[in-house]
Amino acid sequence: MCYETVLSKGKVKIERRYHSKFKIDFEYEPYYHRSAFGYPNLYIIKMDEPNAIYPSTWGFVPEYALENLEQFRKKYNTYNARSETILTLGTYKKSTREKRCIIIADGFFEPHHQNKVSIPYLCYQPTKNYEDGRDLFVFAGLYSTIDEYAKDYSCTIITKEANPFFAEVHNQKKRMPLVLNEEFTNEWLTEGITDDQIMEIMLLGFTKKEFKAHPVSRDLYKRNLDTNNPDILKEVDSGTLF
Repeated sequence: MCYETVLSKGKVKIERRYHSKFKIDFEYEPYYHRSAFGYPNLYIIKMDEPNAIYPSTWGFVPEYALENLEQFRKKYNTYNARSETILTLGTYKKSTREKRCIIIADGFFEPHHQNKVSIPYLCYQPTKNYEDGRDLFVFAGLYSTIDEYAKDYSCTIITKEANPFFAEVHNQKKRMPLVLNEEFTNEWLTEGITDDQIMEIMLLGFTKKEFKAHPVSRDLYKRNLDTNNPDILKEVDSGTLF
């Protein structure tokens, strides 16, 4: 699962990296911690507009739920979608074929369980390209249209069975978000690909770049605290996980 994300880069750096422009003026603000449970915005690039970046509410809303959105959210958790079932579940299968997206981030948090205590770990790709040492990357995602006129969208992050690294980090559920390798990003956004091709991307498309992870403060889980600040990214003890 992936319920906590980071996107702390400035607008210009993101636009340059993805050759895209933010389409809602003055809406974007960098963030250090954003939790899915408040239905915040993530930032997506859609299949039909590969050069545009839009805010999108985290928590996928299928067409059939639009008439009673509040009731749907009380009943269903759609922050993540399992890669193994998105082509068969009624909630996701239409968007899997017609409304795929990529979701921009430069970090995310996963729970690591130790002595029956959940410890949040910051997961990131190390780099020398940015001063903060964390690279930009994209999750494979799905989106839905809530209101096309208002450019109002919702989205979900696709997850899959963890690889050996993330099985150690997320050592209870053993899942990981599908962070796309660059060679698969354009293919994910390509219209008209077959179900077999979609499955192949989800099977083989996880990034080949190195990830690192380190523990951060358990304040991350306290909903009454402002955790959207640089301190939440700091290691709480020496060394990284590996």
